[in-house]
Amino acid sequence: MFQLPPLNSLRVLESAARNLSFSKAADELFVTKAAVSHQIKALEEYLGFQLFERKNRSIELTEAAELALPKLREGFNNLAEAVKLMQQHTQHDSVNVCMAPSFAAKWLVPKLHKFSGTHPDIDMKIIGDDTLISNRVDSGNLDEWFRGDDIDVVIRFGSGDYPGFVVDKLFDVSAVPLCSPNLLTRKENPLKTPDDLRHYTLLHDDTGYTGRPSWKKWLEMAGVKGIDAKRGLHFNHVSLVLGGAIDEQGIGLSMEPLAQYDIDAGRLCIPFDLKMPLESAYYIIRRERDVKNESVEAFVSWILAEANSSDTDGES
Repeated sequence: MFQLPPLNSLRVLESAARNLSFSKAADELFVTKAAVSHQIKALEEYLGFQLFERKNRSIELTEAAELALPKLREGFNNLAEAVKLMQQHTQHDSVNVCMAPSFAAKWLVPKLHKFSGTHPDIDMKIIGDDTLISNRVDSGNLDEWFRGDDIDVVIRFGSGDYPGFVVDKLFDVSAVPLCSPNLLTRKENPLKTPDDLRHYTLLHDDTGYTGRPSWKKWLEMAGVKGIDAKRGLHFNHVSLVLGGAIDEQGIGLSMEPLAQYDIDAGRLCIPFDLKMPLESAYYIIRRERDVKNESVEAFVSWILAEANSSDTDGES
């Protein structure tokens, strides 16, 4: 039987080869650069040939190392999966769900007690992450993200085009103006029609994701002229927009599902019956292997049913 080199040296090789840097491998593995160099040198002596060509300020893979890298990555991924399966067999059922913090706080978490009530045997871990999933897809490391962060389900606002994954649409989304109900009954310039927006500060969500609502497009749809769509207060997070609207700092524009919790609580209202459908939607994304996970499927079935039963337009 072929005798493998020390597993730790192979792990160092995989990291250094993937990063094309001993320094980055050292940071990733929480060791010194000298330790990485020592492991690589020992492995080369064990194998009897070079794995890297050392340049002045860089390293390059030899042909042998380049050929081995995909299988090494596959092997360590399989080892991680094996350990996870062993842990799942002995531990309480759990589901790790990743989504934007705003969606978690404003839509999912207020409803989550319903799932816990019907599935008390399933632990939930909610992971707030603003990282754009489209960037993960473009860089080809979406599957590694699932594995590395131990994620079972991702909920994301986007195109729904995530090749190699099981994708379900949660709901379509419309953008609506949002304000404190107090602004509708103000003595001076009460908010009655879209033209009344000229008397108020516009609150903008400048979060860096494709497909976010735009005051310019909404005003054009409403046929409102003479208002500078760029003016007002600009925020880098939708939660700040909603908070500003609640505090009567102005009129926000956001996705209706994200505001529904505050609407139901009487903190926000939709002043006009003009909703702007957005091209992107919310999707549930998971790996094919997780379709066989009963706990994951229980959560997915529940959240789809919850979305379909919502009264908010755009969530059915």
